[in-house]
Parts: sequence; structure tokens; C-alpha cells
Amino acid sequence: MWNQGSTLKDDFVNKVWKAKQEMIVFSGTANPLLADKMMHYLGETLGAIEIRRFPDGEIHCKIRDNVRGKDVFMVQSIVGSPNDMLMELLIMIDAARRGSANRITAVLPYYGYARQDRKDQPRVPITAKLVANLLVAAGANRILAMDLHAQQIQGFFDIPVDHLHAAPVMVKYLREMKLSKPLVVSPDTGGAKMAYAYSQMLGTDLAIVAKQRLGDAEVDAFSVVGNVEGCDVIMVDDMTTTCGTLCAAARILKERGAASIRAAVTHMPLTQKGVERLRTETELIELVTTDTVPLRSDLDISNIPAKVTVLTISELMGEAIRRIHEDKSVSSLFYS
Repeated sequence: MWNQGSTLKDDFVNKVWKAKQEMIVFSGTANPLLADKMMHYLGETLGAIEIRRFPDGEIHCKIRDNVRGKDVFMVQSIVGSPNDMLMELLIMIDAARRGSANRITAVLPYYGYARQDRKDQPRVPITAKLVANLLVAAGANRILAMDLHAQQIQGFFDIPVDHLHAAPVMVKYLREMKLSKPLVVSPDTGGAKMAYAYSQMLGTDLAIVAKQRLGDAEVDAFSVVGNVEGCDVIMVDDMTTTCGTLCAAARILKERGAASIRAAVTHMPLTQKGVERLRTETELIELVTTDTVPLRSDLDISNIPAKVTVLTISELMGEAIRRIHEDKSVSSLFYS
């Protein structure tokens, strides 16, 4: 009798363990093309989920696949309509939690509200922390993000955070250019650490542009630390929306004698103002970005002077999902 009970117990444990080994990935509506690419890399298909709007604009979500005991990944960029996309993600996580998922990982190719990461004025919020609280309260057990606007955002969470960087993808492309005299430049002092990392991977010197922000979309670049004369400049930044920082920095770099100027930016939630700047005010010859953020359908970038190159981070994030699911290290993905 004891042996029979032991066998039944072992069978039960094995069934539970098998269920926990099953992975299922769902995508919100912010960037389904990127999620499809990630699944293609993994050799899997996206889980079935129904997301629609009620007549008054409220979001309805229903997970069609069984998630009980499974390792669930929710892919969503908080961009485009950030309020809707955030709420959509929270509702997806809540649905998976109430469906008895074993673990829920929020996969955030672009973490919205990341710019508000500190209280630098009286009576302003720290919205990056608020979003972190909301994700945890909804039921997320883990976070996978790409190039957060500030490193300290990882500390806003009391759950594990895997913070990937687009540098391995960007650096591979930049190396293939075989520029004669490359130089990495940070377009502002806040991005110096990121630019230094790129300079180490590319084996180049580093320069920094000093700027003063005149408003949400206006920037004045007034000084350059370092010699850029005759160099093929590569400006690196985590994001751009109105291209104010990039265009202001490109102007002063050209004045200081840069031979050519390119920009490598992880996230590009481009606005109409940004398109206008790229069309009329920029010295950039190429803007390299990734597909963490889909280009808005109402924007036309066909007639801007700078070449826009979009690299995919689907394999990088797909591999991170695989390793998280298999409880393997993801630290090797940080380097090129």
C-alpha cells in the first residue's frame, strides 16, 4: 500500500514538473511583428489571446490557451498609445495569474514612462517606479527589458529583472561598415556610460557633447569634450522621439570638423516633429535603430536625407526568453 501511494505521489510530482516546463508566449497589440519574429527564432507559435475594446474604450482580454502551471511570457512595448498599451499589459498579466500560470514574465522591448525616473522638481511623480509597482501588483514575477532609460529602474522592482542591451546587435552592424576613423560620441553627458561601453566594444576613442535642454522638444548643444575632426562619428543613445538631441549634437560635431555622422539609437518612438527635423535640420547620414518600437503608420520617412536602418533584436530577446525558461544564465547576451 505504501509503495502504491509512493507511486501515485511520484506520478503527481512528475506531472506538475512537466507542466512547469511548458512555455507559452503571448503578445499584446503594441508590436506583434516583433513577437512573431521572436517566435520564429524559437520555433514556436504565439499563444492564442483575444484583445478587443468595449464600445466605451475599455479593454477586454481573454486567454484562449490553457496556462495552468505554465511558464508564461507576455510581450508588450509601452509605446504608441502608452496608456492603452500599459493597461493592456496589466490586464493580460492579471488574466494569466487568475488562470493559475506558474510564472509570469513581462517582456518589455520598450519600457514606457522610463524618462520620469527621479524627482527633479517639486511635486512631480516618479512614474517609472509607479509602472514598476503596477506590473508587480498585476502579478508579474519577472521582468525582461531592453535598454532601460536609466539603470536605476532595475532597482524599482522587488522581483528579478533581466536588462538586455541592443549593443551586441548594433556593434555587429557598425563593425561591418569598416569605417576609416570611427569615433563614438555621447550626444549628452547622461549617455556617457553607454557610449563608453560602445567605444570599448568597437575599440575607439570617446567624445561627449554637452547640451542644455530648453524644453521637451528643444535642445541647445554648446560644447564638445574630445577631438572629432576628421572622424567618422557614431552617436549612441537609448532613445529619440523628436530627434532634438541628435540633431543639435550633429550640428556642433559638423562644426568641429567631423567627416561623417551616424547615430545608433535603440528605441525610436518617432513623432512628426522628429521626422521634420530629420528632413530639414540634420547632419546625419544614417540613423540606425531597432524594431523594439514599430514606426507609426502615419509617418513618412521616405524623403529624409539620412538613411534609416532598422535592425531586429528578435533573436536576442528570443534567446533570453529561452534561457529564462530553462533557468540558464543570460549574462553572455550582454556582450557582442
